[in-house]
Amino acid sequence: MGAARANLGECVAYVALSTTGGLPMSLLACRISGTGVSLPSRVVHTEEVARLCGITTEEAIRRSGVVTRRWLSDGEDPLDLGIEAAHRALKSANLSVADIDVVINASGTPLQPIPDGGSIIAAALGLPMGGYAYSMHGTCLSFLFALREAAFLVSSGRARNVLVVSMEGGSRGLNFDQLESSLLIGDAAGAVVVSRPVNPQQGVVSSQFLLDTKGVRSAEIRGGGSRLPAGSVRGNATDYQFDMDGMKLMGGALRVLPRFLESIEPKLSKGAPSVDRVVPHQTSRAGIELMAKLWSPEKVVVTLPELGNTIAASIPVALHRAQIAEGERLLLVGTGSGTLYGGVIYQH
Repeated sequence: MGAARANLGECVAYVALSTTGGLPMSLLACRISGTGVSLPSRVVHTEEVARLCGITTEEAIRRSGVVTRRWLSDGEDPLDLGIEAAHRALKSANLSVADIDVVINASGTPLQPIPDGGSIIAAALGLPMGGYAYSMHGTCLSFLFALREAAFLVSSGRARNVLVVSMEGGSRGLNFDQLESSLLIGDAAGAVVVSRPVNPQQGVVSSQFLLDTKGVRSAEIRGGGSRLPAGSVRGNATDYQFDMDGMKLMGGALRVLPRFLESIEPKLSKGAPSVDRVVPHQTSRAGIELMAKLWSPEKVVVTLPELGNTIAASIPVALHRAQIAEGERLLLVGTGSGTLYGGVIYQH
């Protein structure tokens, strides 16, 4: 797979190419054959989070757009959520673990540094010898990167069925003095199975990813890696918690997103007449309102008020709830820390 580099305003766009040379990406023939979701049992109302943040419930809802979210309880393991979502996706696809060739972990919040999260998921599922697993980490866009990877694997004949799992436990890294993230984040797991198509129109029609390096420090967790390892005497406790500059991120999205959408397919930023529905990353109230201005509200699948921002799990969870119909054309789109922009047009 190659990549071409092109200027897009002040940003750098990495344009997906076909595997046959320097031509725009052709259809990646595949099918989303199954989806599954698992949520923590604990329902957290915004009233509780508002108290932790020291503001009123009304102000918290006005700022975030979130009414409830799910948080992991102390005894819950996010891996269990991921495995349950995976089994539900397999059941939806009428497949067993033995039918899976590749498992891709597409989570923004890793379970642990080593071994790789893909291996942990595969072991918990009982993936037979001969299959393989790995992670694709693009923060909130991890699922979109993994979906396109799965489409490449299936369309090229390197795999028959690929299982993508996004499992998030972001509530365990919140700083309640940092309202912008604390009011938004929820926990969830979503999974999809990508299989061979059953008709020649099915697959990833177009995809695009872009990095705006001006936002590289706008959403981050500084600690936990080799710079500030766990137990380090350097740094502060807040270095190990999520830190976000929401206003800067929104300003970047207003500047970049419309032109980025046009690079995926013409007219995507002007009502998207070629798309039946839009499944966005559930960023925030402001982010969803921006989506509603670009497209008619009835086109946009929204889970934010009920589930909050579930990081990389937000798109597969919304996709599962959308219950896509045969022949439907979807735009899966979002932003991630970095700042990353990503979009995939999928024909079901």
